[in-house]
Amino acid sequence: MHFHGFGLCLGLLFTSLNAEFMDDSVEVEDFSEHSEEIDVNEGEHSSEIKYKTPQPKGEVYFTETFDSGKLAGWVLSKAKKDDVDAEISIYDGRWEIEELKENGVPGDRGLVLKSRAKHHAISAVLAKPFIFADKPLIVQYEVNFQDGIDCGGAYIKLLADTDDLILENFYDKTSYTIMFGPDKCGEDYKLHFIFRHKHPKTGVLEEKHAKPPDVDLKKFFTDRKTHLYTLVMNPDDTFEVLVDQIVVNKGSLLEDVAPPINPPREIDDPMDVKPEEWDERVKIPDPSAVKPEEWDESEPAQIEDVNVVKPDGWLDNEPKFIPDPQAVKPGDWNEDMDGEWEAPHIANPACRIGCGEWKPPMIDNPKYKGIWRPPMIDNPDYQGIWSPRKIPNPDYFEDVHPFLLTSFRAIGLELWSMTSDIYFDNFIICSEKEIADRWAADGWGLKIMVENANEPTVFKQLITAAEERPWLWIIYLATVGLPAALIASFCWPRKVKKKYVDAEYKKTDICKPQTKGALEQEVKEEKEKIALEKPADVEEEKKQSDSEVLEKEDEGEPEEKSEEEIEIIEGQEEGNKSNKSGSEDEMKEADEGTGSGGGPTKSIRKRRVRKD
Repeated sequence: MHFHGFGLCLGLLFTSLNAEFMDDSVEVEDFSEHSEEIDVNEGEHSSEIKYKTPQPKGEVYFTETFDSGKLAGWVLSKAKKDDVDAEISIYDGRWEIEELKENGVPGDRGLVLKSRAKHHAISAVLAKPFIFADKPLIVQYEVNFQDGIDCGGAYIKLLADTDDLILENFYDKTSYTIMFGPDKCGEDYKLHFIFRHKHPKTGVLEEKHAKPPDVDLKKFFTDRKTHLYTLVMNPDDTFEVLVDQIVVNKGSLLEDVAPPINPPREIDDPMDVKPEEWDERVKIPDPSAVKPEEWDESEPAQIEDVNVVKPDGWLDNEPKFIPDPQAVKPGDWNEDMDGEWEAPHIANPACRIGCGEWKPPMIDNPKYKGIWRPPMIDNPDYQGIWSPRKIPNPDYFEDVHPFLLTSFRAIGLELWSMTSDIYFDNFIICSEKEIADRWAADGWGLKIMVENANEPTVFKQLITAAEERPWLWIIYLATVGLPAALIASFCWPRKVKKKYVDAEYKKTDICKPQTKGALEQEVKEEKEKIALEKPADVEEEKKQSDSEVLEKEDEGEPEEKSEEEIEIIEGQEEGNKSNKSGSEDEMKEADEGTGSGGGPTKSIRKRRVRKD
């Protein structure tokens, strides 16, 4: 038991030391295999990272790191929004290239939205258009809401490859193929994935919205950390949406979007009209019902209580409120500017019982029945709810491969935000997930390492929480003290010295033969002892019973023996047989006591039965 307790204590000690060590280390995903120049000095709380601008390894359609400090290749929009006031219709929001405010990697810059309550629009052309065919589409970029977010978005648009695409005229109605990214207004946190599907018959582009994610998105908007957003569209018409390389939404382009890709085969006939005689009433008033003659509809719902009398002392002519006689007009009161001064009103002290016109209270009228209406019965002419007939949908089509969307050749950010300092970085568009993962490791992975290195330890977080909520100290003490007491009592138990007392062997415990004289002496002593303990009347009864017993013994009448006495006698006989080898002196003493020389007499200890 002590060995197991020692092992448990040793294990707990090792666990605590390991936990303390882990608090001082940084636990992040290992991106070292994809990064070329990352130097982390072990043993230091914060890591020194030598940043190197990520370089794509493989075929890509677009990449941007903003590390050059210039908006090379990006075009600011000069367009104006339609249907809004002229003052806010201009895309005059300011963009800057800056490092992160907190947990930044030296040398790593990003695009920052700087203006509040303004429209922002900026775009760039891809290295080559992306054509939806037999390769997946991977879109990935980073967002950090450095000051949180009140109302605004951080989504991107992939602008359709059309002849009229001019980046300087980029605005909210510019044709796009995909819109993807976070958006928030009020308490509605969204992660958009919208694509525009072209109707094969009418040629009209329709927006299709992916189902919302099943996870809580709030933390991505409020924790002020850099998050990685990834969209994957596969040629098999499936999609995945990832945040920080964790899937938060996935599904089928055919089944998990609204409205659905393919329209219904049949639609309601727009020319069909409900007949005038069509009766949709389920219940109708009973035409055979008649209002009872005693039904009085003129009785009001409530009447005055005639049993209530106006209280004594009620003042009918006194107002309920009077000007305060203690009020004084302020010295700086200007009647030309402030008007005529009037004292404030207070409750009339004379109205202790009541003032004004007295009216008795209203009570429910027992005679009230209301307007009579006939009871409702089932409508015998009910025909059900009318609906127009169905006809084949003239615009019906079946697109079994909706992945084949309109190609795009530019990326743009067209945003309105009530919060500034929204950070964007490390855009990439490619067709291989491995390329996007390596790109994330060399950029976003370093930011995560710095954030984790600067993250306060659990102990510091507990102290900070207790400073805001002092009652947490009680929980801390109970949480730490109880396990500590249990561990101490288990590892160092109180030693109890067990004492084993061996029973001493006594020769007197061996059953010895008793003489008749010894038995009589023992009986006499027992009588004296009982006499001292019993009352006088009980003692007399005992004496009487004893005398009767002695008379029977003198007369030689045999006394009946109980089963217990027989067992005692048999035991003594066996004891006598075993003790025949005793000394001759003992044998003589036994002969003298019994008055016969025939050997030791069997000692019989009789149990006396009380005679009541």
